[in-house]
Formats: sequence, C-alpha cells, structure tokens
Amino acid sequence: MEEKRHTSREYERELQEIKEGLLYLGALTERAIERSVKALLERDSDLARQVICEDDQIDRIDVEIEEKCIRLLALRQPAARDLRFITTAIKINGHLERIGDMAGNIAEKVIILNEVPQIKPYIDLPRMAEIARTMIRESLDALVHENVELAKKVREEDDAIDQLNEQIFRELLTFMLEDPRKIHASLYIMQISKSLERISDHAAGIADMVVYMVTGQSVRHQPVCGPKE
Repeated sequence: MEEKRHTSREYERELQEIKEGLLYLGALTERAIERSVKALLERDSDLARQVICEDDQIDRIDVEIEEKCIRLLALRQPAARDLRFITTAIKINGHLERIGDMAGNIAEKVIILNEVPQIKPYIDLPRMAEIARTMIRESLDALVHENVELAKKVREEDDAIDQLNEQIFRELLTFMLEDPRKIHASLYIMQISKSLERISDHAAGIADMVVYMVTGQSVRHQPVCGPKE
C-alpha cells in the first residue's frame, strides 16, 4: 500500500513538472517576442541576435517536455482527464515552440530593417506584440486554472491582431505604390506583422486545446463569433 501511494505521488509530480515546463516555455516565448520588437523600436541589432541565439533554449525545453509526455503515456498509461491533459500538453508545447520560431523570424527581419532608413513610425507592431503576448499568458493561465471562459476570451482577442495586420498591409501597400524605394523595407515590415499574426493564431490554438482538455470538446474549427444578424 505504501508503494502504491508513493507511485501516485510520483505520478502527480511528473504531471506537475509538465505543467511547470509549459509555463516556463511560455515565459521564454513572451520574452522573445518582447525583445524582438524592442530590437526593432530601438534599432538594436545585437538584441535581435540574442533573440535568435536564445531560440536554442526554447527548442531544448520543447524536446524535454515532449519526452516527458511520451514517457508518461508509455509507462503510466493514463486514462480520461489525465490522458487529455498529456495529449493537450504535447500540442501546446508544439504551439509554443513555433511561437519561438516566429520571434526568431521577427528578429532576423529586424536586423535587415535596422540597416536601412526607417520609413514610418512603428506604432501598430508594438500593439500587435503586446496583444499576442497577453494571449499567450492568458491561454496558459487558462490551462493552469482550467478556465474555459478565459480560453474563449483568448480566441476572441485574435480578431484584434487580424485587424491590425490588415491595417498595416494596406498602409504599407500605399507607401510602396507612392514610392518604389520603400518597397524593400515595407515587405520586411509586412513579414514581421504576419509573424505576429501567426503568433496570435498559435496562442488561440493553445486556448482551443485548453477548452478540449477541460470539456472534452474540440472547438478548433468552430467560429469564434456567431453569424451577424
């Protein structure tokens, strides 16, 4: 009986380690987004290079979490709610790793943009980055607290990012039509905006997985808003 209780405690510890690993990975991706955009605003290419280098740490933790999840599936044979948590953790882990990649992609574009004259004030990109970081934080909070309503709120916030991305695209298209010399820089700014939009998609994907974990229902392909009357 004593051995059985020990095994149960060990199992709970392993589940907790996965959860804590996801939170730590989320914090690293948030920081990568914040620093990549800061590198753009301050024209700090050295900081952008740091973001690129630190992606290795995100990749390493991604592998560690995935291995822990697979080991639990193989050795513990979890059922019901625990099984949903572990399979959800694997997918959330993948979303976070790809967010790290996107932050690195932004940093790469920043280094290029810092070598040419700035064509416009960077106003909407920091707003997009802040919304995206908030979405990541809230989606992981929803995971920890099993908060379906917060997860659904994250899904709704994705619309704001999409609107800003479209706004930036239209503005830059006007710049390019008016002055072909701005095409090169405009294209890189568009790519940064698109990366932030993709980050928000991944954050929304995490929120979708939280809803599945708690309720057992998949909402990945369900529209966030109902039809307009």
